[in-house]
Amino acid sequence: MGQVHSDVIQFRGSHYDFGFRQGQLLKGSFILPNRKKQWGPANRNFTINEQQAKNLLLSLSPAIWEEICGLADALEWPMYDAIKDFGGYYLEYVRSGCSIFTTPDFMIRNYDSTPLGYEGRFALYQPTDGGYATIGPTMQITGRTDGINEKGLSMGYNFINRRDSEDGFICNMIGRLILENCATNEDAIALLKEIPHRRSFSYVLLDSSGETVVVEASPRDVKVRQSTISTNHFELLTEENRYQIEDSQRRAQTMQDHQHHLTDAFSAFRLLNDSGKGVFSKKYATASGTLHTAAYFPETLEVGFALGPDRLPLMLDFQKWLDGEKLYIKRINGKLNIDASFVNMAEQ
Repeated sequence: MGQVHSDVIQFRGSHYDFGFRQGQLLKGSFILPNRKKQWGPANRNFTINEQQAKNLLLSLSPAIWEEICGLADALEWPMYDAIKDFGGYYLEYVRSGCSIFTTPDFMIRNYDSTPLGYEGRFALYQPTDGGYATIGPTMQITGRTDGINEKGLSMGYNFINRRDSEDGFICNMIGRLILENCATNEDAIALLKEIPHRRSFSYVLLDSSGETVVVEASPRDVKVRQSTISTNHFELLTEENRYQIEDSQRRAQTMQDHQHHLTDAFSAFRLLNDSGKGVFSKKYATASGTLHTAAYFPETLEVGFALGPDRLPLMLDFQKWLDGEKLYIKRINGKLNIDASFVNMAEQ
């Protein structure tokens, strides 16, 4: 069993100041040196269209552009490098698996990937210059793997396929754009139909109305269906699926077989987080092992979070934080059934 942790980041203020503060924290972190090693020699030969990326971000969420500017200034990086690493339009370090189950009252989500690519940051941010307050795990600093915003909109995504990619935003930046700019499922669907997608992913949305939708998005098309279960295959855009989807179908069937008994959030959390119930994945060697299990409650704005299997969720009251209370927690601890550390923990 390997000990792991996520650092908790709390910030209230402008996006530029948030970016600058994150840059200051990154200076003393293992995250950026490890990311540089992960990308390897290809990073030196990677070219981007700086103006195109800037124009897209400014048109969709100018505040996030300001956050990237703050990061660049704190790190003393040229904007070219900041856009490449934090713009959510080019670099994608790891793929992800994931299983999601919802009811009208909650979303339970397993995030599956490799621990070597998980950056171990959990952020609460309340902007003062526009955009909704959000809470959730970060990826590539500016992105979010899942989360909930002050309006009660919850979001999680499922990896589908990397082939036939095109220029567009990557999943974690899309998650951030949804949470920060959308109040309802309808808002998020409109955004997902507007933006360019680099890869094929499903985006699962649960808003305060209690309705769940699954948005199947590829670089070529976007379709919407109603479902309370989502794993790693499309049901509508089936031509975009990978050839091997048996494990994804098995996890979906396991959740479907239990859904009528999962009337409370704790039972649903146990189905996804317990290592012996068929949904929690131990496939860390193939970048598809479960790293965290999260629970989001649109009505109360509560959040549950656990790192690794067979754990009780740490419960956080996002509404109280929005009302001005500070969380007296700096780190979320957990254990994985593998001897590997997150990107934030040690030099790789």
